[in-house]
Amino acid sequence: MDFHILTIFPEFFEGPFRHGVVARGVGAGALTIHIHNLRDWTHDRHKSVDDRPFGGAEGMLLKPEPIFDAVESTWHERPEGSKVILLSAQGRKFDQRVARDLSGATSLLLICGRYEGVDERVAEHLADEELSIGDYVLSGGELAAMVVIDTVARLIPGVVGNSDSTAYESFESTGHGEGLLDCPQYTRPADFRGWKVPEVLLSGNHEEIRKWRKAAARQKTARLRPDLL
Repeated sequence: MDFHILTIFPEFFEGPFRHGVVARGVGAGALTIHIHNLRDWTHDRHKSVDDRPFGGAEGMLLKPEPIFDAVESTWHERPEGSKVILLSAQGRKFDQRVARDLSGATSLLLICGRYEGVDERVAEHLADEELSIGDYVLSGGELAAMVVIDTVARLIPGVVGNSDSTAYESFESTGHGEGLLDCPQYTRPADFRGWKVPEVLLSGNHEEIRKWRKAAARQKTARLRPDLL
């Protein structure tokens, strides 16, 4: 999959994508990341990307012209299976289900909002979808872009070593089929400060372990995220 990021702070991404799952995915050839500086599509000596909103509201808005020009220059013809995503506080909530849907795309172009937002014509006539990573306001869409790419990248074949591991995580419906939190996990030592690993996990009985994990996942979900039940 190809990821494109449109931002006024391209250097923001220099560190995070050099490590972890995303870096491994790039190294394996399962994904590519292209970072585009929005100011490259401005036409004044100050490279202005923002202006005051009509109606006298506070703050500044990203202008539509450089964003449209950037997207249309990047994709002279929209690739089949591609999507343009505007990251904003007003968007649909990004979750694991949305991530899995996006993992089936061939290309994603993520527009990072800034200031008080983006001219609404970008959302209406350019973006296929607006996404928000939570009910709070970020100073810009760059952090949100990182979250979306990291989450989607893990679901692309060839990025995570064992693909089955992504099917049994929190919020997934592909493993246990219920979209619950993941069950509690334990490792060595089996007895740490008197806190012991549940005996069933040491039993070697795979069917009983499966049943325990399913029940424990429901119990943990009921305690921490009852809204998921």
